[in-house]
Amino acid sequence: MTHRQVLEALSGLLLVLFVAMISATIVSVALPQIIGALDGTQSQYTWVVTASLLASTASTPIWGKLADLFDKKLLLQIAIVIFMVASLACGFAQNTGQLIAFRAVQGLGMGALQILTQVVLAAMITPKERGRYNGYLGAVMAVATVGGPLLGGLIADTSWLGWRWCFFIAVPFTIAAFGLLAKTLHLPTVRRSDVSIDYWGATLIAAGVSVLLIWVTFVGNDFDWLSWQTAAMVIGGLLLLAVATWVESKVREPVVPLHVISRRTPAFAILASLAVGMAMFGGSVFLGQYFQIGRGYGPTAAGLMTIPMMIGVLLSSTISGKMVSRSGRTKPYILVGLVVLLAGFAGLAAIDHETTLVLVSAYMLLVGIGVGMSMQNLVLVIQNTVPLSEIGAASGAITFFRSLGGTVGVSVLGAVLANRVASDIAAGLAKAGIPVTGDAAAASGSLNIAALPEPIKQIVRAAYGEATGHIFLISAGIAVVGLLAAAFLKPARLRDSLDLPAPNPKQETASTSA
Repeated sequence: MTHRQVLEALSGLLLVLFVAMISATIVSVALPQIIGALDGTQSQYTWVVTASLLASTASTPIWGKLADLFDKKLLLQIAIVIFMVASLACGFAQNTGQLIAFRAVQGLGMGALQILTQVVLAAMITPKERGRYNGYLGAVMAVATVGGPLLGGLIADTSWLGWRWCFFIAVPFTIAAFGLLAKTLHLPTVRRSDVSIDYWGATLIAAGVSVLLIWVTFVGNDFDWLSWQTAAMVIGGLLLLAVATWVESKVREPVVPLHVISRRTPAFAILASLAVGMAMFGGSVFLGQYFQIGRGYGPTAAGLMTIPMMIGVLLSSTISGKMVSRSGRTKPYILVGLVVLLAGFAGLAAIDHETTLVLVSAYMLLVGIGVGMSMQNLVLVIQNTVPLSEIGAASGAITFFRSLGGTVGVSVLGAVLANRVASDIAAGLAKAGIPVTGDAAAASGSLNIAALPEPIKQIVRAAYGEATGHIFLISAGIAVVGLLAAAFLKPARLRDSLDLPAPNPKQETASTSA
């Protein structure tokens, strides 16, 4: 494809990627209002986000492998339709159970769109040139992730729209993207007769991760940490993942190629991506809740307060992408980004319900800069190490683990937040002399803060403010792991060709005889 054709197709890719990414976070600021309107709980609050992330995570490597086997353009169009239909269904949900189920289906399309846009781009552009275009992709993904709360807040606060339009708004954009890509995207279709799809591996991975996340959500509330339920879920989840690993080592076309992710560079890039994934999703989801419940702002104001993070991501991803293309190196930018990310998390770990907003904004800006400098460059690191025939599976693997980081981050941090908030509210009620029984207990567990009596409202706000800082302390610890992993990445220059050079038969013969 010529440069002009690339730009035309890229406009459609960026549009559909923006819609897919924004769907993950557009509900974050509106969620207190949505869950309040549907009479949901804190656990359901978390699962409205987790359901889509889990489905997206589990399906990502499948879509990546399918992209290596079938027509990439057709797969992209199928994914757009799945996403659009599920978005409509979410908008018509009548209770939180329906909403969680429809969000899971939406996650299938979301995972497909995230990985297929990267695979299609990799099929058009060489790794070195891809740094510049990946900067655009990274900027769109990050702005959508961080800007989603702002748009969701505006929609939720607009009386003639309401929270249901947080889902309906995706439909016209997906229709436009479908038409644009149908006209501008032209890729050669490579059909293989020996197609083999690893359904068992994909099912086992999804099941193992799901069991562990369900355990994290309910442990400490519905059953104790030391209980037969804990033993059954943890051992069962780990066994499922162990069997999945064995399956992946035996099948001809593994959904997560072990021979790719077991190498030094991809393995450490994946580990670092887990931390970045948690930063992307955990930050936007729980900061939106912090501003509304912990600080008392409305959805629109809470969305506006996430702008510093959005600015940080937008500028850093665009600038670092151009610098990577110019220098051909990725590791220095990834390291600097993760150091800045750690500093941002460390700052957010100290916030409470009275922290000045200037400080909170500064810490959010640092988190945004860190995510922008590291997110897409980690994808580029892996894409640079594999041949074009494996670009889908490799991209799917790192996107899978990044999404897994986001899913685990939201689920684990949500469970920690719920437990911490419950204990802090109980302590606050006891200190104020309010019995933790009957109506007071029920009211304190509600996310419909506006309906609470004033004394209980203040106790709930203080509890959420304190608990938010606690979960970002955990985030800072995970960011340290990501930084250490990035430090062990092997320095390498990005190649100038679409594919890895074919091995030289003379060199192979010489090495064999030696």
